[in-house]
Amino acid sequence: MSNETMENFDLDELIEELLQLVEEKKYRQLKSALLELNEVDIALFIEELEPDRTVVVFRMLPKSLAAEVFAELEIEEQEHIINRITDKELSEIVEDLYVDDAVDMLEELPATIVRRVMENTKPETRKLINQFLNYPENSAGSIMTAEYIGLKKNMTVEECFAYIRKHGTDSETIYTCYVMGAKRQLEGVVTVKDLLMNPYGALVGDIMDDNVIKVTTIMDQEEVVEMMNKYDLLSMPVVDSEDRLVGIITVDDVMDVMEEEATEDIEKMAAMLPSEKPYLKTGVFELAKNRIPWLLFLMLSSTLSGAILTRYENAFAAIPLLVSFTPMLMNTGG
Repeated sequence: MSNETMENFDLDELIEELLQLVEEKKYRQLKSALLELNEVDIALFIEELEPDRTVVVFRMLPKSLAAEVFAELEIEEQEHIINRITDKELSEIVEDLYVDDAVDMLEELPATIVRRVMENTKPETRKLINQFLNYPENSAGSIMTAEYIGLKKNMTVEECFAYIRKHGTDSETIYTCYVMGAKRQLEGVVTVKDLLMNPYGALVGDIMDDNVIKVTTIMDQEEVVEMMNKYDLLSMPVVDSEDRLVGIITVDDVMDVMEEEATEDIEKMAAMLPSEKPYLKTGVFELAKNRIPWLLFLMLSSTLSGAILTRYENAFAAIPLLVSFTPMLMNTGG
């Protein structure tokens, strides 16, 4: 048995044990066990619960961990939790979410729930979310996050470390820092490694790399993925039309895009219209609706193929061996 299979097997066993604790209402033991897991495994466990137990278990989590777990849940689970928690709890979750995660959630939720979520966010958070929601779908602006470390050229290395310690908690990544001018124009990039390798008195402007690879807010997300793969970047700065830094795209966002694009390509290869929902959670009628256009197209093409074969019926009658080539030619063309 491979290591991956063993890990999955252990996780399945653990989830069964946690479900047993829920059934026996041993919530103190359950909470202790949950705190030992990472947010992805906790989300998998919550998705296995009965709907009436979901919120009970979710409320056991500390506030910061609850937001991380919430971001990993499927949209149906997120909607279920939002409908059953208080406005204060909802506000805390949204404020603790990274902006890109909040935007992804709001794009999928029904309008009535989105309205409630937006009513329970702080004005500055609401403004930022609205800004992200206005970017074109599948653009760099729609998948970026506004939580990054922004430095100034005249800051010393010591000042940079103090700034990172103060603001790093709210940033999605602190390894790569971006240097901005007075009007937030992107002027350079510096890594934590660069800061560590220089004396405390050195200025950021002297050690930064001013040859910055960046993308614009309206660039297609597939092009962003290609650039990050090409240059092996952990994060990519996103600028507006005036070269002002407005956000960054991190490698986890890129992985999500790659998964979405691969799923879409596979669905097209299977002669289905792409769907936003997972296959196993999509209704029969919706699957049929996605499949029918391709079936009609294939039926039309098959009709044309049949008409062509009919035209050469006399040739087939004279040389029957020609018929044996038909499946080979059709499969090759397909």
